Amino acid sequence: MKEAVIAKGPKVQIIDSSIPTPGPDQVVTKVIFSGSNPKDWKRPEYAGDKPPINQGDDISGIVHAVGDNVSEFRPGDRVAAFHEMGAPGGSYAEYALSEKHTTFYLPKKTSFQEGAAIPLAAMTAALALFYRLALPKPDTPRLDSSPPLPLVIYGASSAVGSYAIQLAQRANIHPLICIAGRAQQHVRSLITPAKGDTIVDYRQDSEAVVEGIRNALPKGTKLEYAFDAVSEKGSYLNICKVLDPQTGKITLVLPGKKYEEIPDTIQQTLTRVGDVHAAYGDDLRDFGYIWFRYISRGLEEGWFKPQPQEVVPGGLEGVETGLRNLKEGRASAVKYVFEVGKTPGVSGA
Repeated sequence: MKEAVIAKGPKVQIIDSSIPTPGPDQVVTKVIFSGSNPKDWKRPEYAGDKPPINQGDDISGIVHAVGDNVSEFRPGDRVAAFHEMGAPGGSYAEYALSEKHTTFYLPKKTSFQEGAAIPLAAMTAALALFYRLALPKPDTPRLDSSPPLPLVIYGASSAVGSYAIQLAQRANIHPLICIAGRAQQHVRSLITPAKGDTIVDYRQDSEAVVEGIRNALPKGTKLEYAFDAVSEKGSYLNICKVLDPQTGKITLVLPGKKYEEIPDTIQQTLTRVGDVHAAYGDDLRDFGYIWFRYISRGLEEGWFKPQPQEVVPGGLEGVETGLRNLKEGRASAVKYVFEVGKTPGVSGA
């Protein structure tokens, strides 16, 4: 099969590889579309002398084979899946490998193209809100008569931010104070202004952003929760100027930073999506199992919507272009996805 491996640059090479064989608890999927994420170009930057690998983690396609312990899925099923980061069998290939607990059904109404925009980003949002911040969950939403529960979502137009908005809406968490830039129209389509939700433009100077967050708080209400899906360029500093210094909680997404500027009295956590594969010490495999199935239900019922997608031409040969666009900051409220069957040399391309 054809497979794309990513080196520093990003530079992408298409190689011939064997179709993966599933372990007892794994699923092999024929990839129709692969998604992409910023980590796909970032990780090779820090890989040193390690050989390039397939960095893709967002799988969308048709089940090809399953392991002996897999009873939920069978060949021919329409699925999406979150591949274990750094492991063999990534999504930039004709066939990809996933664990059964991070594989979920794609409803018929959700296309493979849409499915590729979901797994890693949606799970990051769920982990941030309901594990790290321990906010009320959508299965037990807050009553309309509940007092305001302000939540800042910084980077609201990104896939992670947009999924966080949708999950918070389902839990009836309001007001949502959404920090966004040029893609504000996309964010506006997801929020409920009648419940106090608002947008603050991060392209203003820091003082204006801080004032915008303050002004969005209901009178007499403290800001105690923030999800920083950007975690750089001063984002968390702006948030912390408004977060309650004693009870405030913030969760961030970029590893390898110490965030020393955040006051010690504010509870800070790092949201690591790899925890659903027990990759970093926290074993959140059950969380991943439950939430991917809940997201599948949300797709079926229509209250959870995929981030808009842009199909990069060329199949796997387009991966380098897509990752370069991510690195250069060209993506705005869009997920770059790749139709693997359009790769030169793939049967039917």
